[in-house]
Amino acid sequence: MKKRLLVFLVLLLLVVRLDAGDEFCGIRNTAFKQSESINFKVFYTLAGMYIGAGEANFTATLEKLNDVPVYHLVGDGKTYSFYDSFFKVRDRYESYIDTASLQPYKFIRNIYEGGYKKYQTVAFDHIGNRAVTNEGIFPVPNCVQDVISAIYYARNIDFSKYKVNDKIPFAMFLDNETYNLYIRYLGKETIKTKYGKFKAIKFKPLLVKGTIFEGGEKMEVWVSDDGNKIPLRIESPISVGSVKVDMMDYKNLRYPLSSLISVR
Repeated sequence: MKKRLLVFLVLLLLVVRLDAGDEFCGIRNTAFKQSESINFKVFYTLAGMYIGAGEANFTATLEKLNDVPVYHLVGDGKTYSFYDSFFKVRDRYESYIDTASLQPYKFIRNIYEGGYKKYQTVAFDHIGNRAVTNEGIFPVPNCVQDVISAIYYARNIDFSKYKVNDKIPFAMFLDNETYNLYIRYLGKETIKTKYGKFKAIKFKPLLVKGTIFEGGEKMEVWVSDDGNKIPLRIESPISVGSVKVDMMDYKNLRYPLSSLISVR
């Protein structure tokens, strides 16, 4: 029920068609490396109680797509078997992105959510500014991102350039639509998660109202205040109750996790 949350972690959107902001047209990767793996646990909260509902895992590997070096980014999410009887989730999102520009070349969405199934492939033509899917051809702006590439791209934002409440815009293609998104920077905090105590960077993405999430700036995200900028915690209200997602394990980070103050 809440797996999709993780994959929608850093994303989010206004309903206006525009070009992406300049910030998302010139970033280079300094945050992650090949073979990185991060695991998250999703908790459903109701009446103050935390119930483990599922988990998600994100990996980055170095491969070739049409003889071009790419990062293959994968986000897998599933509910635990206890929840499968009333809302089974098996989601897999994949993105192949350029190792230099971090722009996506190919996106695959293969999801099963409570009986709803969707399989979609997207090939991005950045010269022709179009997205070619198994459902048609759609115009897209410069520097457009997909769901997964946006997460890794956002990890490379230099938040020191921004003041509290500044908005950082970018464009994302999803469900055959292009949305203008932004992240609102909220400064730095020290937080305690199920893993431990961290120095963190906090922001709010703007959400479009859907079947699970409410619209507006109601989701809160904390990422590590170090070179990795890995997601540490995500909190959001949903149609009934709320969800909390915590980082529980990691492998092969690019830098030491220096934001970690103490392990729980």
